[in-house]
Amino acid sequence: MDFNLKKLTSDAGVFFTRAVQFTEEKLGSAEKTELDAHLENLIARADCTKNWTEKIFRQTEVLLQPNPSARIEEFFYEKLDKKIPSRTTNGELLGQYMLDAAKDFGPGTPYGSTLITVGEYQSRLGGAEREFLQTSAINFLTPLRNFLEGDWRTISKERRLLENRRLDLDICKARVKKAKQAEAKAAAEPDFQETRPRNYVLSASASALWSEEVDKAEQELRVAQTEFDRQAEVTRLLLEGISSTHVNHLRCLHEFVEAQATYYAQCHQYMQELQKELSSANSDTYPNSFASNANPSTSATCPSPVSSNILPGVSPPCLASTSTPGIAREPSGPLKIQDVQQPSTGHRKAKVLYDYDAHDTSELSLLADELITVYTVPGMDPDWLVGERGNQKGKVPVTYLELLS
Repeated sequence: MDFNLKKLTSDAGVFFTRAVQFTEEKLGSAEKTELDAHLENLIARADCTKNWTEKIFRQTEVLLQPNPSARIEEFFYEKLDKKIPSRTTNGELLGQYMLDAAKDFGPGTPYGSTLITVGEYQSRLGGAEREFLQTSAINFLTPLRNFLEGDWRTISKERRLLENRRLDLDICKARVKKAKQAEAKAAAEPDFQETRPRNYVLSASASALWSEEVDKAEQELRVAQTEFDRQAEVTRLLLEGISSTHVNHLRCLHEFVEAQATYYAQCHQYMQELQKELSSANSDTYPNSFASNANPSTSATCPSPVSSNILPGVSPPCLASTSTPGIAREPSGPLKIQDVQQPSTGHRKAKVLYDYDAHDTSELSLLADELITVYTVPGMDPDWLVGERGNQKGKVPVTYLELLS
């Protein structure tokens, strides 16, 4: 190990001298060289850019990956320069669970077939999310990280060098000031060597010694001033590059917004397609629940479920009244099961899958494996059907039934 004691001692002396100068400046007992206003403004702007870029970067990480453990894991992979393993998104995981559940419940049952449809679309949503996360990480997070870990570290290093050059400059100024004061004091007092014998006179008088000290201090001051000016120019050029950083981050921000817009547009499209498929499946399974579309004499306009604030599973209110032969529909009020008459067409047999206990008098209790007759009426919740067993009649949940042809 190459240990240079002389260099170590010199560096320690320089550090101690700078520390003394810095402390005296803080206490107000030493003068401090101020930077020009333009450089101060550039430094303030750079600090502002760094602080806000760091906050935006951290919060974007939270947005893209809410799990702090996963963020820490990705951080270590980046530091070790290893590829981050692919991670299943929540949407893909939910879709897989739904598909697995459909296999157990039976793909031929209404619930199982619906789980398959919804699970496939959840997987698509998860894939869109994965693509959005990858695009955002490359086009937005990476440039911000490169600035914080690259450009800003270079700027910080040069700023520390500038601060050291400023301290050295002020130290030299203080040394010149003290030397000149000592020279003036020596010139005002009589030379002690004039009272001594001529062969005892030193090679130089005290005034001459201080004059040499002043010349030496002024030479060091000129060198320190040159180094300070050079370092100030280097720092200024780096700080002016912050404007280019803003332009680059602006472009990255546009790409991030574009990725977000694409992702949400895909999600909206998938959900619209899912709603259409579920509506079509319900129409095929329960044709009478869409009497307004099947009956030519019906005239009704219903708002789109995408654009209206309608809860899932609740039929949208129509803007025009419907008229179905054989069925009297009240414009308002609860559906009275006792007044419902079985339609001449549209009823079918259903097998009960599970036992069900009625919660009120409007519902019909069910026993597993029994056969009942079911049908629907306009204005009824699509999750329910009217069931009849002999002279008993009441509402029954669709999910407890297997409709037979």
